[in-house]
Amino acid sequence: MPTEITLVSAFLVGLLGSTHCLGMCGGIVGALTLGVREDIRSSPARLLPYIAAYNLGRITSYAVAGAVLGLASAQVMRVLPPEQARLAAKIITGGFMIALGLYLAGWWPGLSALERLGGKLWLRIEPFGRRFLPVDHPLKALAAGLVWGWLPCGLVYSALAWSMTTGSAAQGALLMFFFGLGTLPMLLAIGTATGVFRQFVVQPWVRRGAGILILLFGVYTLAGLGGHAGHGGKQAGHDPSAHQTVQ
Repeated sequence: MPTEITLVSAFLVGLLGSTHCLGMCGGIVGALTLGVREDIRSSPARLLPYIAAYNLGRITSYAVAGAVLGLASAQVMRVLPPEQARLAAKIITGGFMIALGLYLAGWWPGLSALERLGGKLWLRIEPFGRRFLPVDHPLKALAAGLVWGWLPCGLVYSALAWSMTTGSAAQGALLMFFFGLGTLPMLLAIGTATGVFRQFVVQPWVRRGAGILILLFGVYTLAGLGGHAGHGGKQAGHDPSAHQTVQ
């Protein structure tokens, strides 16, 4: 898949999957903003820099994690033949997108097991975030966001699994950055949203529809495996050494 399409796809996965963010991250936004002075909280224009700083820190953490996993996968992919590495990348990407779609739609809770595992790491990281409370300056909000980015989340873990297929620290970071940008509209809206918006997002059909779209994206990714195999067969048919043998 071309890099440009991959990054757009990562953005769309973040955008659609962020319907999952209301329950978990919405509560965090609420808790963090409680530490902001009341006169700032009551003014959306004055509160916005704090919300933006939270999310900048969060997305930066995603990019750092993507870079680490992209670098690790690069070492593994050097061992595999290029064709096998690309095939494995497609299988991992498609498989996790299907799992994420089923999870968001409420049809399969498998990714919650990953969240529970990540919760053990979060217990060690979360105390660092308390050092920046109460949040009385945008720089503190940025620091709190950097910690927040490590919150265990099946949506984020699926994107990180995708970043593992990039085989590059820079590409892994870029993919997670675009994924994070996709989640930004929802979380910015949560931070300043009215009750009407919240009531819309929590509707089961909204989350189910997002899950179905991501599931279809995963199916589309895996469907390309047949063409991948056919392409390899075509190359084998034009092997120069085979042509020389016939002569």
